[in-house]
Amino acid sequence: MKKQLASLALALAAATQALAAPETFTLDGTHSFPRFSYNHFGYSIQMSRFDKTTGTIVLDKAAKTAVVDIVIDTRSVSTGSATFNEHIQGEDFLDTAKHPTATFKSTKVVFEGDKPASIEGKLTLKGVTKPVTLKVTGYQAMPHPMVKKDAIGGNATVTVKRTDFNMGKYAPYVGDDVTIDIAIEAIKQ
Repeated sequence: MKKQLASLALALAAATQALAAPETFTLDGTHSFPRFSYNHFGYSIQMSRFDKTTGTIVLDKAAKTAVVDIVIDTRSVSTGSATFNEHIQGEDFLDTAKHPTATFKSTKVVFEGDKPASIEGKLTLKGVTKPVTLKVTGYQAMPHPMVKKDAIGGNATVTVKRTDFNMGKYAPYVGDDVTIDIAIEAIKQ
């Protein structure tokens, strides 16, 4: 009887693992844009974005686990001004000549029910890596109505100090706190 129960338990565990296969999703570069905002001398909150982002999300819905890997082309910064794009890519800020990408690699995704609530990971900007926790503010998983494949998407936000990433020029007059908001859509491979 004990052997039968042990065999049944092993069979159930194997069946559960088979159902909980991780799925890989590739970021849709036409719908995935990190934005950042900061206080500009107290006059206004300036908002800019990066136009080129790639990456993958490996999601195991049954196990409620995920791995997020994002690469941002920092040379694709879009401030609304060609002159300012060049300025922000300089040594005092992004230093894109030496650091053409920024990365985020998750270390843990926390789920509430079937949806991710936060994503802990390591953000690398200008060659400096710091731990951050993104708060997920929206999430959707469903078949994409146009490409006819499973898709996931969402929004997440975090606030970092630019001085922590060696980008402190003009602080504190230009705000040290930078809010990063990222909108992501990804299609199952």
